[in-house]
Amino acid sequence: MKRIRVVALASYPVEAASSRYRIVQFIEPLAARGIDVTFAPFIDTSLFDALYKPGKLLPRLPRLAARVLRRFGDVIRAKRADVVFVQREAMLFGPPVIEWLIARLLRRPLILDLDDSTWVRYPSPVYGRLATLLKWPGKANRLIGLACSVTCGSPNIAEYVRSRGGKPVVVPTVVDTGRFRPGSIRPAKIPTIGWIGTHGTFPYFERLFPIFERLAREVPFRLIVIGSGREEIRLPGVEVESRPWNMVREVEDFQSLDIGVYAITDDQWSAGKAGFKAVQYMAAGLPFVMSPVGICATMGVAGQTHFAAITDDEWFDALRRLVTDPSLRQQMSIAGRAFAGEHYGIEAQADALAAVIRDAAAQARS
Repeated sequence: MKRIRVVALASYPVEAASSRYRIVQFIEPLAARGIDVTFAPFIDTSLFDALYKPGKLLPRLPRLAARVLRRFGDVIRAKRADVVFVQREAMLFGPPVIEWLIARLLRRPLILDLDDSTWVRYPSPVYGRLATLLKWPGKANRLIGLACSVTCGSPNIAEYVRSRGGKPVVVPTVVDTGRFRPGSIRPAKIPTIGWIGTHGTFPYFERLFPIFERLAREVPFRLIVIGSGREEIRLPGVEVESRPWNMVREVEDFQSLDIGVYAITDDQWSAGKAGFKAVQYMAAGLPFVMSPVGICATMGVAGQTHFAAITDDEWFDALRRLVTDPSLRQQMSIAGRAFAGEHYGIEAQADALAAVIRDAAAQARS
């Protein structure tokens, strides 16, 4: 059987979770299924490191311009591909010119991958409303119209794609449970509560600060914050360690925690979330407390793999139970790990993704 060639275009390099877990981790499993994937990010690691640091991107604008020219070169390379896979968008800004050239001029089948509600406008924490203008209004809808299929991180995203006339296929964001696994059991006299995220999701977590202060007045615990973009975080009465996110240390960071936190708000952006943090927590055997918003309301089994919390009192009670009860943490760790293995295995999702790619290639041949 002829092997299928795929060019996978993404805005971000492998350091971004969307690229790493929606494309790169599937390269080897797809190769075993007769599908060869070439990964082509728009920005490189250096630009990605500077992107969300005020003042760091401006000196690199010539390099960014070079990446735009390189992206047009990817259009030529896409001519030799059987299928083109686009994770969110081919470029971070501007209209979908690259995707239009591939789908309409070259007539290559284009699969769009959406793991977030990219059609929802929101001000960037770093660039404000300027980022909204550069994103190009209606871009996501145009991309849905150009795609022969849209792989969606959640049913809510799939529902939106369907409403725009697209052909959605739900492919949840998963991890390799052979790599993401519980760490060695260590006796913890003082449990560690942890949050791992980005500068963009930090405000969701920040609203829990009064709850942590209240909790610290009753029980001892440590708080580790990873990826917030803040060098230092101070909370009265709470021992807080703020770490930068590091891809090499990612699994180790999860394993260093005793309790995870996944806080989001009930808004249009959060409703489209794929709930990936819950998958990571469960795979790493971490009991956690989560906002039951969107797909997160259906992930795991509340009360067995994690606690769901909406009000401040619910958050406080759930965190207090986990901090004070080691046996409960252990029970939830085992249940969460089993749930991740059963529902979020990489091989099953590789099969689903391969089926979408084969279908797109077959449509092109016919």
